[in-house]
Amino acid sequence: MAGNSQRRNRRTSNKKGMQVGSGGQRRRGLEGKGPTPPASARKGHKKNRIAGAQAKQAAARRPAPRRGGVKGTSEMVVGRNPVYEALRDGVPAVTLYVQQYIDNDERVRDALKLAGERGNINLMEAPRPELDRMTNGLNHQGLVLQVPPYEYAHPEDLTAAAYDNNEDPLIVALDGVTDPRNLGAIVRSVSAFGGHGVVVPERRAAGMTAGAWKSSAGTAARTPVSRVTNLTRALEGYQKAGLTVVGLAADGEHTMEDLEQLAGPVVIVIGSEGKGLGRLVGETCDYRVRISMPGGAESLNAGVAAGIVLYEVARRRG
Repeated sequence: MAGNSQRRNRRTSNKKGMQVGSGGQRRRGLEGKGPTPPASARKGHKKNRIAGAQAKQAAARRPAPRRGGVKGTSEMVVGRNPVYEALRDGVPAVTLYVQQYIDNDERVRDALKLAGERGNINLMEAPRPELDRMTNGLNHQGLVLQVPPYEYAHPEDLTAAAYDNNEDPLIVALDGVTDPRNLGAIVRSVSAFGGHGVVVPERRAAGMTAGAWKSSAGTAARTPVSRVTNLTRALEGYQKAGLTVVGLAADGEHTMEDLEQLAGPVVIVIGSEGKGLGRLVGETCDYRVRISMPGGAESLNAGVAAGIVLYEVARRRG
């Protein structure tokens, strides 16, 4: 009996175990994969490689998105002569407000004519109390011109414009220049000598007001101005981009004539006539340069100093 039991156990052990059915587990593998994708979408296919190369070329041609800068505030130019001069000098304007029943003298007629010739300035008639309220009681003489907020550029826009023209960047940064007329004159010099823009700090400095625009003699329309919250940080950003930061200082270690770096990508930093460069800004500069003045003057107006250095840079590059 024992032998028969052993034989039965051997036969049982030789049998295959229970087979687990598919139970639908392979159903997905039996389903179709849809239509065959086009050759341009199939990885490794020649047409796919060509399509990828074309996409890269299109991305390279596409201009980089502009970061944009801060915006200024709206401004009111008041008075018959100031309004006329602003319109004559091409200061951007949105609306010309004219007092009801105003004496139609020559200045008023000329201002209305200039505004009409522009074609994009709204003409609005308003009662005197309304103009008094708009101007906080200033002597507007019946004419008020609304100037739109100036759209400042981003600091990187200035270098991008230079590289787009295959030129070394030439930028002027102002430290503590508070007179809008000086800012306008510097913008004019930057434009005249092939510069790519001006950088000003947001606080304790002149911005692009109607007065600055007038002093620029229209060049502000084609020379960008960037306004930054921290001038030192902006200069450090330019240094990282490969630009040399040169500060003008009466006690500078180098003379303008001897500094070879002026011929390359450069930021010229100009301080106020009285205080010069601030401490942090001066320490950030790669070089501090003085302008030789045989006549013995202690300092130069910021606009004059900018013109002298910009001429020297243009002369070397020419």
